[in-house]
Amino acid sequence: MATRLKISVGTLRKALASLEREGLLRRVQGSGNYIHHKPDADNVYALFRLELVSGPATPSASVLCVRRMNKASYVPHIGDGKQAFRFRRVRRLDQLDAALEEIWLDGRYAQSIDPGSVTHSLYQYYRDQLGVRITRAEDRVSVAQLPAWAPATFRTDSIAAWGFIERTSRDHDGQLAEYSRTWFDPEHVRFVAR
Repeated sequence: MATRLKISVGTLRKALASLEREGLLRRVQGSGNYIHHKPDADNVYALFRLELVSGPATPSASVLCVRRMNKASYVPHIGDGKQAFRFRRVRRLDQLDAALEEIWLDGRYAQSIDPGSVTHSLYQYYRDQLGVRITRAEDRVSVAQLPAWAPATFRTDSIAAWGFIERTSRDHDGQLAEYSRTWFDPEHVRFVAR
């Protein structure tokens, strides 16, 4: 397979391992690799994601902070309450700081959230820990300047405009549940929707 694709065996193994971790591939020693069909679509955001321009990468994220607070004036109507949980995190692709995220989840879903319990996949965390399934999302992609809260590792004069994604997401009842803003490095990262 590596020869046919004109890539190294190491790169192929890394890509197959990544697909297996995402639940899209089942590998059986001595038998082969099998596409794993998941009709329940656990990984709803597999349809839209950030990828390295250079090819496949392993995604991860680290939480900068999680805070329950009044919704900012720029947050669209997500629920009737005044409060939401604001997550700020750094997204990485193969250890490269690839994007900054600010996510607002309506406060009706929990009284408190322990930042240490938040996993790399927020949608999976919402489902498993809060009982909230995100079933639909709408993205608007443009460019923007980095926010003032961006860590120093993101500050660079070489990038005039950062890729910018605004997303509104709906829960399993069709209610607006989440609003997010993502800034990504367009020199190394691209937004992919399938």
